[in-house]
Amino acid sequence: MTRERSTKIVATLGPSSSTYSRIFALAEAGVNVFRLNASHGTQHDHAERYRQIRAVEDTLGRPLGVLLDLQGPKLRVGTMANGPVTLQRGDRFRFDRDPTPGDGSRVSLPHPEIFAAVEPGQNLFVNDGHIRLRVLARDADRIDTEVTVGGTLSDRKGVNVPDTALALGALSDKDRADLRFGLALGVDWIGLSFVQRPDDIREAKALIGDRAHIITKIEKPAALTHLREIVMLSDAVMVARGDLGVELPPEDVPGLQKRIIRLCRNLGRPVIVATQMLESMIGEPTPTRAEASDVATAVYDGADAVMLSAESASGRYPVEAVEMMDRIVTRVERDPLYRTIMDAEHPQPEATTSDALSAAARQIAETISAAGIATFTTTGSTTLRASRERPNVPILGLSARRETARRLALAWGVRPIWTDDVSNFGEMVERACVMALQEGIGTEGRPLVVTAGVPFGTPGRTNALRVVTIEGGGTVTAVRQTMATA
Repeated sequence: MTRERSTKIVATLGPSSSTYSRIFALAEAGVNVFRLNASHGTQHDHAERYRQIRAVEDTLGRPLGVLLDLQGPKLRVGTMANGPVTLQRGDRFRFDRDPTPGDGSRVSLPHPEIFAAVEPGQNLFVNDGHIRLRVLARDADRIDTEVTVGGTLSDRKGVNVPDTALALGALSDKDRADLRFGLALGVDWIGLSFVQRPDDIREAKALIGDRAHIITKIEKPAALTHLREIVMLSDAVMVARGDLGVELPPEDVPGLQKRIIRLCRNLGRPVIVATQMLESMIGEPTPTRAEASDVATAVYDGADAVMLSAESASGRYPVEAVEMMDRIVTRVERDPLYRTIMDAEHPQPEATTSDALSAAARQIAETISAAGIATFTTTGSTTLRASRERPNVPILGLSARRETARRLALAWGVRPIWTDDVSNFGEMVERACVMALQEGIGTEGRPLVVTAGVPFGTPGRTNALRVVTIEGGGTVTAVRQTMATA
């Protein structure tokens, strides 16, 4: 099914969405990228889901991206001797290195990085922030705290350290095993959790090479200190509002979401907004009005994609959730205000031939009411620069590399197509027009803007632009040509 929607949908697979028929239904409902969450399920489960995704892809004949989202290091307390305990505001409570089961006054915390990093006056959050404690004193073996927000503490609850960066990398032993598994499987994207500093991404890139692309999840306050460098190093970014909202005040998250989206767009990195977007649809057939507004806000902000988590993985209405998200996104993009916002916020092109031609392609397409912009790309960079411009026409992302076409399934406004390679510019133009007709974005007599890098197969070199008129049967007549060589 060809959709007019430019903003993409990412959906998480799980117990509610693991069969071929369900994955097919999700793809037909509008999913562009499927997420495999390494925090849940086994590698065998994910391998089977991956196989089903590729079978659905073959049936539909369009690229589907696959994201393996790594769990990241998990910081947890130890066990309790006699079951859960209730901590009250003002109570004194100790975290220590003693593995003995805890009680109402203490519990084991088997993470020396926390003992080394926290300082008096800083905070510790437990159980997704439901329990909050202020550090009074600490040494290498204990942290004395005062409870500021009470609650029930039980075995193995998670710990967040919002006020400082930990001397802890983004990849645990489990993550490394899952990474090897995902790369062998052939996933397109690796979701990197617990990123605190640019070196976390460099470490992951050294392991991944060119076998997959990295989506950096912004979920730690420490990452905000190095945000621009982190985005520059990333292939795409996820605004992971769940964990980010635990460690930051809720009122800070909306502004950060807008800031991250704008930075990603300026730097030409696809950005996903995630977490609790249609949360009530885990158990209900319709979302709340606030949730619909939340999805719409991400679209108005210019996000490349919006994501479903438990709604599609374990909810009762996974297909309906995708259909609802599709309807919300489509309605927003038809709003004249949406186009006004996109047009008002075009990032300045960088001083490169590629950016100059990408900006020119948008301007020409809009001036002559072209059917669309066709980009030929090896790595995806040509098409991503066109997507950064947010044109008011569809972008055909044509590539002879299937992995590139799958990567482009995440990018705003792009209809990715894998196609046979071309050997010369004339053949490229012919192929672009045939594909425009097949995709339903071009009709006889309509102009089409075509961009590519010459010589073909040279990554990151967009240096040619041509405007053509589509004629019957897919033949073309060149009506304007602009060529530049870097």
